[in-house]
Amino acid sequence: MGTDSRERMVRSAAHLFRERGYSGTGFRDVIAHSGAPRGSIYHHFPEGKAQLAEEAVRYAGEFLNAGILAATEGGDAASAVDAFTGWWRQVLIRSEFRAGCPVVAVTVESHEDAPQLAAAAARVFDRWQDTLATGLGNAGVADDRAARLARLIVASVEGATILCRAHRDVAPLDDIVKELKAMTREAVDSA
Repeated sequence: MGTDSRERMVRSAAHLFRERGYSGTGFRDVIAHSGAPRGSIYHHFPEGKAQLAEEAVRYAGEFLNAGILAATEGGDAASAVDAFTGWWRQVLIRSEFRAGCPVVAVTVESHEDAPQLAAAAARVFDRWQDTLATGLGNAGVADDRAARLARLIVASVEGATILCRAHRDVAPLDDIVKELKAMTREAVDSA
């Protein structure tokens, strides 16, 4: 049982959490979605569903963070916003508004018996904020303002994603993108 089946299960869990949530996704679902052998899930995740969820949150966080890093290398503050929002827009449209953020799904459904899930989600949110803040700083935004704007970007996009799903429309995301870009440009101009 190689790491390939393990990685497929982690990716599948992240995908399923986006659409079904943490509570609505079971091991059987992950096995069926990933095509992994049934016994392999217990082999790779002996601590159970919380261990799988923690890995899925980490995977989702790294996946999106890599996109943010690539887009912010140019030093344009608006690219930081585009990097974080463009992927969510595609996910919403392609899933017909069924999918959201797997990190949010695990966060809101974290249970007291699995505190590591909230901690894993917090690390992902912090990482996204740090990467965005670095990109904004490289574009000329003062460090303290870049950190606040990065937190605002993450919070706004996550909230807009929820609104988009509720309304089955990308207008909430498009609206915050316009405002966030204006704010980041203003922050560069005032630096």
